[in-house]
Amino acid sequence: MADQEKINYNRIAKAIDYIRKNFKEQPSLNNIAESVHLSPHHFQRLFTDWAGVSPKKFMQYISIEYAKQLLKDKQATLSDTAHQTGFSGTSRLHDLFINIEGMTPGEFKKGGENLDINYSFAESPFGHIIVASTSKGICHMAFFEDKREALSRLNSRFPNANYNQVVDIAQQNALFIFQNDWSKLNQIKLHLNGTPFQLKVWEALLKIPMGNLSTYGSIAKMIDKPKASRAIGTAIGSNPVAFIIPCHRVIRSTGGIGGYMWGNTRKSAIIGWEAAKMDI
Repeated sequence: MADQEKINYNRIAKAIDYIRKNFKEQPSLNNIAESVHLSPHHFQRLFTDWAGVSPKKFMQYISIEYAKQLLKDKQATLSDTAHQTGFSGTSRLHDLFINIEGMTPGEFKKGGENLDINYSFAESPFGHIIVASTSKGICHMAFFEDKREALSRLNSRFPNANYNQVVDIAQQNALFIFQNDWSKLNQIKLHLNGTPFQLKVWEALLKIPMGNLSTYGSIAKMIDKPKASRAIGTAIGSNPVAFIIPCHRVIRSTGGIGGYMWGNTRKSAIIGWEAAKMDI
């Protein structure tokens, strides 16, 4: 990411954090621009270029009231729709077919011994990304601030694997998910290490349409474990593939944004960005 782009992203992230903390007061354009030390005109243009909509409209998307309205108007039919149609919905994400293959005990034995993993660093609308893949698909994707720390976290998941800093087709295809036109994507394959329960939860997350939100309780019902909300939360929190498996689309039943492994400001940014893209 170029220095100016990095500055712009940090300014937008700071503005989103300000909006998230002050949405009840519905801050004006002047107030938000002042929070990131920009003129209202410059900020309006920068924000619109980044999000595709004005700051005022974006604020509507990431406010708690927006989250509650989604749950009230759409969530009631989300589970039924997901069970009946799977990926046949009309949103752009549903035009993809994302296939999860669980790692066998042998593949993960002794910390990934004999497992060849390619990895690379890339940029996204939400900051730096590390993405890693095996011969069977993407095994890791995460946002990061420091390359060494990002690589260390990957290594801690597969301490005995063979690592190569190589950009392969699987990684390139996965990163295309951040583009506006997803119709040209090939199948995205994920090669994940998880318990059968975790894999089931991650598959359920893929059924949440872009621009929609779900709750921990709703996910529990989707996988026929209505009393397992806490375990659901743990499985969601251990999601090894950022953005592609959309754990950012799960919020609290109260409408609160909830936690996110890669930061609540980033989660708010992604929710608003997706909602804005669906409305363009």
